[in-house]
Amino acid sequence: MFQRIARSIACILVALWASAAGAQQYPNKVITIVVPFAAGGPSDTIARILGQTMSASLKTQIIIENVGGAGGTIGAARVAQSTPDGYTLFVHHIGHSTAPALYRKLTYDPIKDFEPIGLINDGAMTFVSRKDFPAKDFKELLAYVKANKDKVNMANAGIGSASHLCGILFMSEIQTDLTTVPYKGTGPAMNDLLGGTVDFMCDQTTNTTSHIKSGKIKVYGVTMPKRIASMPEVPTVSEAGLPNFTVSVWHALYAPKGTPKPIVDQLSKALQDALKDANLKQRYSDLGAEPVAQERATPEALRAHLKAEIDRWGPIIKKAGVYAD
Repeated sequence: MFQRIARSIACILVALWASAAGAQQYPNKVITIVVPFAAGGPSDTIARILGQTMSASLKTQIIIENVGGAGGTIGAARVAQSTPDGYTLFVHHIGHSTAPALYRKLTYDPIKDFEPIGLINDGAMTFVSRKDFPAKDFKELLAYVKANKDKVNMANAGIGSASHLCGILFMSEIQTDLTTVPYKGTGPAMNDLLGGTVDFMCDQTTNTTSHIKSGKIKVYGVTMPKRIASMPEVPTVSEAGLPNFTVSVWHALYAPKGTPKPIVDQLSKALQDALKDANLKQRYSDLGAEPVAQERATPEALRAHLKAEIDRWGPIIKKAGVYAD
């Protein structure tokens, strides 16, 4: 109770400060973007590239703080409880929309406890396997896993991760339960895939592209509606055998609830400017990630998208009977 009262007072004080001082005084110190996963992962990479580009527009340093654990919920709770002054921000992926269904006791509300700033990117997932896996293409992959469901194992980056969600949807679509192997992050999962310890997985292009291009793993398809520029030879999952199968690993930028509107608007403008930057576009493209259109990098667009994703994934997760706690 005390924390809620203190937070409410902080929100009021910050709002009064913003009205009196004006957004032109922001920012005047370092901005921290919290990433709720370990350094080196896909979300961390997306956030670091964005932070470097936005810092030029905002004319202040932006640093990344990795607060991993519990599928991103520890970092999210940390930001939800932060002072809403625009100096603590939050980058999270699709997992921000699935947390309500996965966790029975969240200490925050993904919608009510954050101010949306804007969407950042859409990222494809890829179905990949160890180099010596028998299947040669996606149709063979489907046939093989169905025929060998008790022998095949599918890795993921942990409960609630994008790769876990993709796996749930995949098993639902093919109506086949497979042995899943959860890891504590995409890095360990990929290491075991490279080593041949696990058979296949669905993971973000930010984690798979370099290994695909080096020939260290096999790729079967991407989960976007159309082929991606970084790997145009790789078919979509829809055209390869599962019509209408799409999973986009979007990332978005948030601030704590109560952050003054002039600051949110300033951050949204800086985000939009960053997404037009040629260097950022190229670096994202190299990772198989596409910056969103300008009209989606807004608070209104993110608010609507987040709600739609919560509504989409909630029933899928509950039907699968998967809970993280």
